[in-house]
Amino acid sequence: MTYLDANATTPVLPAVLEAMLPWLTQKYANASAGHAGGRQARRAVETARGQVAELIGARSEEVIFTSGATEGIASVLLFAQAEWPDRPLLVTSAVEHAAVVEGAARWEQRGGRVKRIPVDAQGLLNLDAFKQALEPGRTALVSMIWGNNETGVLSPMADIVEAAHAAGALVHADAVQMAGKLPVNVRQVPVDYLSLSGHKMYAPKGCGALWVSHQAPFRPLLVGGGQESGRRSGTENVPGIVAMGRAAVESLAWLHQDGPAQMAALRDALEDQFLTRLPGSIIHGREAPRLPNTTSVCLPGVDAAGMLILLDQRGVACSGGSACHTAALHPSPVLEAMGCSAGEAACTLRFSLSRLNTRDEVLAAADTVLQAARHLDEQKNLSVI
Repeated sequence: MTYLDANATTPVLPAVLEAMLPWLTQKYANASAGHAGGRQARRAVETARGQVAELIGARSEEVIFTSGATEGIASVLLFAQAEWPDRPLLVTSAVEHAAVVEGAARWEQRGGRVKRIPVDAQGLLNLDAFKQALEPGRTALVSMIWGNNETGVLSPMADIVEAAHAAGALVHADAVQMAGKLPVNVRQVPVDYLSLSGHKMYAPKGCGALWVSHQAPFRPLLVGGGQESGRRSGTENVPGIVAMGRAAVESLAWLHQDGPAQMAALRDALEDQFLTRLPGSIIHGREAPRLPNTTSVCLPGVDAAGMLILLDQRGVACSGGSACHTAALHPSPVLEAMGCSAGEAACTLRFSLSRLNTRDEVLAAADTVLQAARHLDEQKNLSVI
C-alpha cells in the first residue's frame, strides 16, 4: 500500500517505536509509584516533556500530557467558558476541526455566543472580519486552527494573536497538523494555549499534549490523582509519552535538515501530475501558504466516494477530507466555507504525505489515481450508453 493519508494519522517512526518498546515490556511501572521503577518512569516522562517543549519553543513545565488534542481542546474551551461568565463570546473560524466545531456548539448550548469568521476562496481567514468580530471585554477566547487538516492552508496566527490580545482575549491554537511539519514557536507567536497530538507527528495514537503559557490561567478538566502537577489527573501513558518525546526529537532534526522544503517539492510534483494530465483539476488553497505535505484536489467529473473504493483496491490510501470523525464520506464544511460547489466537493480527494514517502512511490500513486479516474469515467460513459 502507498500511504498518502498522513493527516489522518502518521506512521510510527522506527526510532519512535524503539524508544517506547521498553516501557511496554520491562519498564512498566506507574510513574506515580515511589519505588525505583516508578522513579525511572517519572524521569522518562519528564525527559519527554522537555523534548516536546523544545519542539515548540516552550518551557518544560508548561507542557501537560493528555490523551490527544481533542482532550486538550475540550479542556481549554470548557475552562474558558466557566472561568469568565461575564465574557460570553468565543471567536473561531468557519474551517475548524470537528473538535472545535463541536466544542463551539456546546459553548452555545451552555448559553454563550460564538462568532465563526469566514475565509476566502483560498481558505485564508478574513482578518478584517476577525478584528471586527472581537468584542473587547466580552471575548473570553479565540480558538483557531493553525494548519488546516483538509487543505493545509495556514492561518495568520501572529496577526490573530496580536488582535485578540489587544481586545483582551486569550488565544488557543490547534497546532495538530503543524507540529513536525513546520516550525512552531510559542515565544515568537505568543498564543496562550496550544494543542498537539502524538499520532499526527509520528508517535502512536492515544497521547497528546496541551501547552499552557505560564502567564495564562488554567484549571484542569480531569481531576482525581493530581498527575501532571495537578493539571490533568489520570495515570500517565508512559510508553505514549516517551514515544511523543522521541517523535519531537526526530521532528526537530527533520526541520533543521530542510525537510519542509523537500516535502513541499514532492507535494508540488504530485499536484503537477494532476494539473497536467487531467485538465480542469483544481488544487484547493494553492495560492495560499500551506502545509508542505497536504494537497486537496478536485478531479473534475470524478466521484470521490467511488475513487476512494477503487484506490483502496489498487493500493493507494488517501481520504475525501477529514478522517477524524467518521469513516463515512460527508460534504466538507471546509470546502463549503471556501465557496466550493457541492459538485466540486464531491470530486475532491485529500492526499497528505509523510516523511516515509518516496518520490517514486508518490509519482506511481499519481499514475494509479489518474488510471482510476479514467476507469470511472469509462464506466460512467458505458452506463449512459
